[in-house]
This record gives sequence, C-alpha cells and structure tokens, in this order.
Amino acid sequence: MEFDQAQLEALSACVAEGTFEAAGRRLHITPSAVSQRIKALETSVGQVLLNRSKPVRPTPSGRTLLRIARQMQALTAEAARELGNEPAARGTVISVAVNADSLATWFLPALAAVGPSYAFDLHRSDQDQTAGLLRDGTVMAAVTTQAAAIPGCTTERLGTMHYRPRASPGFAATWFPDGTSVAALARAPVVCFDRQDRLQEQYLRRRSRRRLDPPRHYTPGSAEFTHAVRLGLGWGMVSDLQAAPAEDFVGLDPEGGIDVTLFWQQWRLGTAALGRVTQAVRHAAAVGLR
Repeated sequence: MEFDQAQLEALSACVAEGTFEAAGRRLHITPSAVSQRIKALETSVGQVLLNRSKPVRPTPSGRTLLRIARQMQALTAEAARELGNEPAARGTVISVAVNADSLATWFLPALAAVGPSYAFDLHRSDQDQTAGLLRDGTVMAAVTTQAAAIPGCTTERLGTMHYRPRASPGFAATWFPDGTSVAALARAPVVCFDRQDRLQEQYLRRRSRRRLDPPRHYTPGSAEFTHAVRLGLGWGMVSDLQAAPAEDFVGLDPEGGIDVTLFWQQWRLGTAALGRVTQAVRHAAAVGLR
C-alpha cells in the first residue's frame, strides 16, 4: 500500500497539535484542507484514523499510520541534512520517552554527548508506561521495562536501577524505633512519585503479603521525591544513584531492595541521528547502570 505524504503529515500534525485548526496553522493550510486530507487517508485505508474529540486522538489504526508518518518525517529531515539543506534540516527533532529517575541521573549526560546538532523532545513517563508512547508513534525511542520488542522496533538491555527502602535518620528513629516491622509500615507515612508509582506498593506487598494503607505523599518529580524522603516526610524506595549524601539516608531493610531492569527500544527504521543517540545512551547506561 502506498501512502500520500501530505495526508500522513496532516495526520501527524492533527495528533501533535490536538485540533484541525492548529494542524492547519502548522501546515500553513486551512482546517478544511486538513480535514479533506484526513478523510482521503481514511478512505484509502478503509478505517477511521482519528477520534474527533478535543484534543483529537488516534485510533489503533491511526497509531499505526502515525508511526509511519513520523518515521517518514525523520527520514526526510535526515536526507535534507545529508544533502546540506540546513533550513530544511534545522527542524530535526529526536523524540524520546524516559522515566523520571533515569532523566534525573544518567540519561541527560547521554544526550549532551550527542552534540548540539539535534533538538530533543523528551516525554517523561513511568518506566512501565513509556513503551506505549513508542507504540503509538509519539516517540522514536524509549527507556522502558518492556523487554519484548514492540512491532517495528528493536530492543536491547541497558542495565538495572537498584531501589531500596530508605528514610531520613530522624524519620527512622521516630517511626521504626524497633525495626521495620509490618505493623510500623502500616502506620508510617510513605512518599510516592505519583499514582502510577508501584515501587513502594511492591515493597509493602512483599513484606506484608496483604495490602497496607499508610498515609501517602505524592511528589511528582524525581529530585523532589528524593528530597521529600531526605526531609523526613516519609520513607520511600530511593535508587542507589540518588541516595547521596549517604548520611542523609538510613536503609530500612537490607533485604528489601527492588531491581528495575531497563531496556532501550527504538524504531527499526532508524536514522543516522537516532543511531548516534542510541550509541550515546548505550555508553551512558554502561557507566551509570549495572
């Protein structure tokens, strides 16, 4: 099946901008022309590609074509760069999904090592959710816990982030004077990144074999999460990469660590730019992870 590039660009712009009107401004055409291109593309494939909500959302079929559209855009930009057409290539953007703790520790140095030639569009999400952004075409690559390759992508193991239950010395003395018992864990406040963060719940389930419901703080920022534990708001699963200075934290359970293995998934139809990013990520992970 052959696809019209202008129609694919309209699909990509609609999803990126959220409305036909905004997509028209991005493409320098009228909203009616955008609508006509989308309808023509839907007719050619025989399926609805966009849910006409606000913002518009791609259907499962739309996500498949969205990935194709963005791959074509990336390849076109790469070709323009190689041909020396800098004005056309200047808009080259590498979109990546990455979890907050990686972003706060080892990942940004990888991007810095790539050099100033490319712009990065980073999507922060839980490591268990980033693969979805790759699957629907939102990003070209992702740091994820999903080992199995997404269709159209390659996967490789990066390494492991180690998390351990930690607290400030004062918090530990107040809430766990006799050790980290199940009864104490049921009462002691806990710090969570957000409502998708499952690390603390995994540890509680492992210790108690049942659901505990202690008071929870939600601090949706990696540095803020670690700082909240450091300040004594609650205990939390702090990664080894972020547990510094050492005197600010007390380990609550030497046997209670949780290992999170990370993988790098990227489009199989790669570009030279994406290849350079992959090489830099691979090197940074080898240094920062285990």
